[in-house]
Order: sequence, then structure tokens, then C-alpha cells
Amino acid sequence: MYAPKRALAASALTIALALTGCSAASEPATNPTASSSPTENGSGSEQATDFNQDDVMFAMNMIVHHQQAIEMADTLLAKSDVDERVSDLAERIREAQQPEIERMNSMLEAWGEEPMDSMGGMDHEGMDHGSGMGGMMSEADMEALEEAPGPEASRLFLEQMIVHHDGAVEMAQAEVDAGENADAVELAERIMSDQTTEIAEMEALLDEL
Repeated sequence: MYAPKRALAASALTIALALTGCSAASEPATNPTASSSPTENGSGSEQATDFNQDDVMFAMNMIVHHQQAIEMADTLLAKSDVDERVSDLAERIREAQQPEIERMNSMLEAWGEEPMDSMGGMDHEGMDHGSGMGGMMSEADMEALEEAPGPEASRLFLEQMIVHHDGAVEMAQAEVDAGENADAVELAERIMSDQTTEIAEMEALLDEL
């Protein structure tokens, strides 16, 4: 009634090999650059972890880009005799971009990247189109804004911020074209819309100053 031990062993080995082959064939390929599972402490669509390297670079570069815009706004707002309409715009830029920095840092954390909370004394030299951050001001540009008196600084701020916003729109368009993360792409689309509107506003203000 019972099969010999050798036959049982051979049969067991055959079954094990067959199961191993099925398991290997059915196991899906993994993408080493992205994860499909949400983080444990993340919540909401903002924490979605389907992403690619374009999403990561967009967030990292746009954080630095936003930080410089806030620095420019702070520099202008510290002056007296600034045109009220320009100072109002600077306030709005600062209030809009700080929450976006926080959102992008949250994305980076969800993707397993280090957040970029503070750049400290970041070096502005070389931060141009070649670095993936179009429109960045040089150290000399920032010094010129800092040294300009209020009325002159009002015009200079607008001229510089138009260039800065143009760079941000280009960066955002690149993310829309190549990004994978839905939240990052949605943010890029909003940045494009908001900053295109602000560019038109600044151009109109320049004509009136």
C-alpha cells in the first residue's frame, strides 16, 4: 500500500521544483526607483508613493527655487519707501510658496528622501538653467536687490521676479511632461497657473512704475 521511500522522495522533489518554478514565474518585477505602497505615517493622496526620478528632482529643485523667491520677498519687505502694490505682491508670493515648500518636503519624505527644510547660506552662483533651476538669481543679483533703495528696489524686484517666475514655469512644465507622481504633477500645474498670472501682474506694474 505504501510507495518506497525513494519514490516518495523523488515525487516530493518534483513537486517542490514545480512549485518553485511557478512562484518565480508569477512573481512581478519590481521597480528599484519607485514604491507602490504608502508610507505608514502618510495619509491622503499627497503621500502617494508612485514616483520617478523626475518627481524627486522637481521637488528638490523647486524647494530651493521657492526659498530664493522668499528670500527676495523678505529683502524687499525689509525696506522702506517700497511701492505698496509691489510689497503686497511680495507678501503674497511669500505666503503662497512657504506652504508649497512644506508640501514638497512631505512628498520627499514619503518617497524616502531627505527633506530640504533649510538651505542656510546657500550659494547662488551657478544656479541657472544648467542646474535644473532656471531663473535663479546670482549672488550679485541678490546683493543688488539688498543694496537698492525702496523705489529702485520696487522695480528691480519685479524685473528679477519675472525672470525667476519664468524659470519656475519651465521647471513645472518639465514635471508635467515627465513626472509620474499625481500630486507632484498637480502641484506643478498649479505653480504654472499661479506664477503665469503673477508674471502678467508684474509686467503691468512695471509699466506703471
